[in-house]
Amino acid sequence: MDIHFHNIMQRLESVLSEKKNKKKILNKELAEELGLTPDYYAVIKKRGKIPYLSLAFFAQKEHLNLNWLLLGSPPKHLCSDPESTS
Repeated sequence: MDIHFHNIMQRLESVLSEKKNKKKILNKELAEELGLTPDYYAVIKKRGKIPYLSLAFFAQKEHLNLNWLLLGSPPKHLCSDPESTS
């Protein structure tokens, strides 16, 4: 299984589309959610460079399975919120 920038961003777009109840997610919105500037996002998109740290923080914030975000491997969401367990 290969990790590709385009596939990861499609999965990220699907999460944001559900969250914001919008069909079209702009690159500016993707950059904002990842904590990146729109200019930097444009550069990494062109180069196909994956922002692993930003994706990891996004996955943690949204309770997403990082394996799903990177590879498309189910499940999409984590089973439980680790902070809610004692």
